Amino acid sequence: MKIDAQLGSLYPHLAADMARRMEAMGFDAVWSFEAGHDPFLPLMAAATATKRLHIGTNIAVAFGRSPFATAQAAWDLQQASGGRFHLGLGTQVRAHIERRYGMPFDHPAARLTDYVRCLRAIFDNFQNGTKPDYQGPFYRFVLSNAAFNPGPIEHPHIPIYLAGVNPRMCRAAGEVGDGFHVHPMHSIAYLRDVVRPAVDEGARMAGKTVDDLDLHASVFAVLGETPAERIASERQIREQVAFYASTPSYRALLSHHGFEDLGKQLSQTMRAGEIDKMAAMVPDALLAEVAISTDHSKLGGLLRQRYDGLVERIAPYYPIPDDDPIEKWAAVVKGFEAGA
Repeated sequence: MKIDAQLGSLYPHLAADMARRMEAMGFDAVWSFEAGHDPFLPLMAAATATKRLHIGTNIAVAFGRSPFATAQAAWDLQQASGGRFHLGLGTQVRAHIERRYGMPFDHPAARLTDYVRCLRAIFDNFQNGTKPDYQGPFYRFVLSNAAFNPGPIEHPHIPIYLAGVNPRMCRAAGEVGDGFHVHPMHSIAYLRDVVRPAVDEGARMAGKTVDDLDLHASVFAVLGETPAERIASERQIREQVAFYASTPSYRALLSHHGFEDLGKQLSQTMRAGEIDKMAAMVPDALLAEVAISTDHSKLGGLLRQRYDGLVERIAPYYPIPDDDPIEKWAAVVKGFEAGA
């Protein structure tokens, strides 16, 4: 199992230094995400600033850009990093794709499956000069010439990870992906009983099993060396859990633990604009299922113990603060490795 981290500094001129610090901490990979910044630009800075650290997107919004645009960015990052890039893709939700990106969202799992197949056809064209001849139900790649082909690179296989929560997207990842980003809104029981079986079901359609994919989990961690720090961290985690639980996409997880009505209650509270009340609505029992509560000295060992045999990669959900000492997180990594 590998231990990774989230890249918090997403401006490229800051990402380089943060990636160097994470490499010094001993992390195996660093992941960017798509929110207020483009997810690819900071990774180019990270790629050229490090030598060992793997880099990846967790996630880039697939439907916000064409397969060809994504392929170009991924190809350049793979070349610049010497084969250390992982392409993580997700769908986002309908409202944001249609109303923020102005792009279509219909049949998201089937659309994302087609997207990945189209990407691989483009990669084949880049590396081998194969004739553009991909025509899927949602995407086509049937036109190119030498001016638009960046040419072959030393490490042409770019691992593609898909992200999701519900079984349909898990099956899609198993079928066409090399890895799967387990959503931070998960529990060990949901990961074991729902996610892994669904990924395995999709994988078997392609002659694989779930064990042939890299599963990466981002984990909520309530952290603090003092009671005051722990209280502040728990409040932050409760707010994030409440936000996720208020949207229908996460109802399956809530139902798995007997909290069927909580999602609807949180949705109503969100619509009423009473956001400040939502964190307190998260039951302690749910928080215990979806988060680890500890201090930094024990975090690495607990992550290893809790997820061993379930995933291949693990990372704390929140980015490491830019001013946290290298030694503090190097100890987390050592604790993780000592638990092997």
